Amino acid sequence: MSSIIEHFLEITKIPHCSKDADKLCDFLVEFAKDRGYEVEIDSVKNIFIHKGKPNLSLQAHYDMVCMGKAPNIETYVENGWMMAKESSLGADNGMAIAMMMELMDRGEELEFLLTSDEEIGLIGANEVGFKLHSKYMLNLDSEDEAEVYIGCAGGVDITATYDDELVETDGYCYEISVKGLDGGHSGVDIDKDIVSAKKVLASYMGKHESIELCSMYAGERRNSIPANAVAVVKSKAELKSLDGVEVRELKESAKVFKNSQNIIALLNNFQHGVHTTNSELGIPHTSINLAITSVDEKGGMTIETSARAMDEDSLKDISLYAQELFLKHEFSVSLEDKYPSWKPDVSDFTNIVDEEMKNVFGKSKLMAIHAGLECGVIAQKYPGMKFASIGPNIRFPHSTREMVELSSVEKTFEVLTNIIERVKL
Repeated sequence: MSSIIEHFLEITKIPHCSKDADKLCDFLVEFAKDRGYEVEIDSVKNIFIHKGKPNLSLQAHYDMVCMGKAPNIETYVENGWMMAKESSLGADNGMAIAMMMELMDRGEELEFLLTSDEEIGLIGANEVGFKLHSKYMLNLDSEDEAEVYIGCAGGVDITATYDDELVETDGYCYEISVKGLDGGHSGVDIDKDIVSAKKVLASYMGKHESIELCSMYAGERRNSIPANAVAVVKSKAELKSLDGVEVRELKESAKVFKNSQNIIALLNNFQHGVHTTNSELGIPHTSINLAITSVDEKGGMTIETSARAMDEDSLKDISLYAQELFLKHEFSVSLEDKYPSWKPDVSDFTNIVDEEMKNVFGKSKLMAIHAGLECGVIAQKYPGMKFASIGPNIRFPHSTREMVELSSVEKTFEVLTNIIERVKL
């Protein structure tokens, strides 16, 4: 087993879910100091590690999306791919951190920028203010070998709230649920025909006119396609399991939302998924993830969504679509955690990265990604710096199916070390 993989396995044993990654932060600070690096930490727990006067800064985030049993991660390897039992793996972006740890073991003179809470809105990246000296920054958060990413989507989280009245009504009381679907990343997987548990549940409710909604809890993270959805409903007609929806009759009764049909109509009318495609880049241009729904005992409902677009104007368009739909159904709407797109840019640095990718893999492509990379935010803070992004093969991040190809990790690290040598000159 390579030392990079050993470092990664060590990381999996330290809890580092978004908003709860302090233990990994402390570990990484001590790891770097023990190897003679200078370390700075800012108010949002971004970590800046550096030695010497390098030309290259490496960047990654150290939080992970915790799904299933995570942060209790039990890894295994099958056919050359590492996975986790009933949980997300955290290869996104833990494998990048493991590569950085290996470089620190070797004493490489580099800048390392480790950002916090990337997975919940690029929170750390938005607050970065360290004095970086490097000419180039290489982000290690991409998920396909032999590809060099030079652009990414921007995004914004859109939250809608609804205040209704809970009322008594007649009928049978049921729990209806869709559980254990595949899930996936709301950016890179949004065009892969992954079924949303929430949309399946909404479709079932829409097909039964007698259904009235009592409560609903659906989705796991804003940036994950919902794998689970559960609702309590009442119906004057008997309900049966159908189309992937499990139905269980409840003995106790419950009050219903007075305007249930309005809520159900909204969930069905909401166009989850890809809205437009970028034919030039061959990726989605705009998309929106109908992510999380929750209710309170007083008749309040909250719906959280995540919109993405490859340019600023398109992000305004997809945001306006969601806002208008929510307002039509009498929801209040707010936008938060907006982050910019990263306009594709070919430079001397991207050419170096592209050449070294070809040297190791025999091929390379300059690409843009329909997901939020921190390059977009950080590039605005350091306008004189040149950026690129690479990473090993990681499949189904933000889900319990997440996996990383171990041979790809080793080859990607070879590319990385070659780039380091090139930019020293």
